[in-house]
Amino acid sequence: MMLIPAHHFRDIERKPEYLQPEKCVPPPHPSPVGTMWFIRDGCGIACAIVTWFLVLYAEFVVLFVMLIPSRDYVYSVINGIVFNLLAFLALASHCRAMLTDPGAVPKGNATKEFIESLQLKPGQVVYKCPKCCSIKPDRAHHCSVCKRCIRKMDHHCPWVNNCVGENNQKYFVLFTMYIALISLHALIMVGFHFLHCFEEDWTKCSSFSPPTTVILLILLCFEGLLFLIFTSVMFGTQVHSICTDETGIEQLKKEERRWAKKTKWMNMKAVFGHPFSLGWASPFATPDQGKADPYQYVV
Repeated sequence: MMLIPAHHFRDIERKPEYLQPEKCVPPPHPSPVGTMWFIRDGCGIACAIVTWFLVLYAEFVVLFVMLIPSRDYVYSVINGIVFNLLAFLALASHCRAMLTDPGAVPKGNATKEFIESLQLKPGQVVYKCPKCCSIKPDRAHHCSVCKRCIRKMDHHCPWVNNCVGENNQKYFVLFTMYIALISLHALIMVGFHFLHCFEEDWTKCSSFSPPTTVILLILLCFEGLLFLIFTSVMFGTQVHSICTDETGIEQLKKEERRWAKKTKWMNMKAVFGHPFSLGWASPFATPDQGKADPYQYVV
């Protein structure tokens, strides 16, 4: 039988009465099915607003400073379509990552009836979270911001005002990928625009005055470079986490691996859906996560 070390955040017992289920009362008004998930955190809401503002600022500079004043119609149309499509997918991915339940465990389910319904066998143990009074499934962790236990919680990201977990990791990966792509695209267009303005008259390469044009382009260049580096690193770490089937918290805490090892391709399909398709790149395609198994609550 596997020995599990005691942890001050977890109560591990074999019998329901030792978990003090009488102290755990389910919420009086459970959320109806289909209710939108939204975390009321001031810092997270502010970060989400800043994210949208920065994307819209990039849209403004790309369209009204670089593309619309350009005399090359084909160049403007092609780059305008590509940039706007990527920006739309980035913001859509951000909304899905922010408004999707990341995999929250039902709050206050550590009741006597629920524990007895698990039909624990001798030697099996359950994990109780004393903060949200929930019976933890395996690989779930408590988030102090969301105030819930989250299945396969990777981390809490203020930029999407939500945890990154089992149900919304795909959308977070897409968000980082599309932000990195529009940042790279913007930097390339800024470079070409500077070259064009140096060769031509500055008063003809933009509808704004030369000083205003330079300031807007430099700010966009700084923003694009900063977010390209940040989101590229986040995208890489998320893909690595998915391929190794180990969340950021599990890597940080160096938790013992108690789950079956699968191939990298199977791990990717578990997050993005079965089978491989264009839906992997779409924030509107919901991957089939399957139903939670009862045995995930016990060890």
